[in-house]
Amino acid sequence: MELGQLLKQARLEAGLSQRQLCGGKITRNMLSQIENGSAKPSMDTLRYLADRLGKPISYFLADTASPNQARLRQAREAWLGGDPATALPILDECTADGIFDAEASLLHILCRLAIAQDAISQGHIPHARTLLEQTSEIRSPYYTPELERKRLLLLAQTDPSLDISSQLPDDELLVRAQAAYRAGEFSRCTALLDCAAVKTTTAWNILRGDVYFAQGAYAQAREHYEKAEDQCLRKLELCCEKLGDYQMAYHYACKQR
Repeated sequence: MELGQLLKQARLEAGLSQRQLCGGKITRNMLSQIENGSAKPSMDTLRYLADRLGKPISYFLADTASPNQARLRQAREAWLGGDPATALPILDECTADGIFDAEASLLHILCRLAIAQDAISQGHIPHARTLLEQTSEIRSPYYTPELERKRLLLLAQTDPSLDISSQLPDDELLVRAQAAYRAGEFSRCTALLDCAAVKTTTAWNILRGDVYFAQGAYAQAREHYEKAEDQCLRKLELCCEKLGDYQMAYHYACKQR
């Protein structure tokens, strides 16, 4: 039985008119279209109707409610079994139905990221890049900043010249900037710090000061260390010594006792 038929049957069994079932959530015209099969409800709408009819939502999601349900079940099982390569072609067969679209699109993204990561590890760079570029075109309400960050980081592995700094969150930029500093790549470190949306945090100022200090720009280093004074007393002492400001150097030395 089709989804619309199941809804109509449940409504009649409950002794409700279309108007009574609609409540304030949907229009009577929309319900009529759903019942005659000319429209598909969103999951939110279906959940609302199921609640008003006193039925679990699964009652209306028989395999005939959407041709995608059986496919999605297979894809889900493959993904959970650690086999994204099997899940992906199954997902490619799914068509928009307004019911399972959100989950299908999320699985699409997860599978593509996993396959791309495996392709990179095997040296299949062009294939990985294609998958990652296609992933950016998939729309899902469950797509999180963390997933986009993973996509960008994988994409950067397929092309070392690709600069994704401006698209990364501040915490990721700081980690990369710290790594660049430890490697002595001060220009790279500065470029990453400059991409940060927020440049007032303690960690950001300390690292910016460290770069200036390493480059011999003690006055600029001092300015940034002063913004994180409690954690930079020794560094401030050294800056003042380098600048010949021995009175302040003594001041910061005393504060460390």
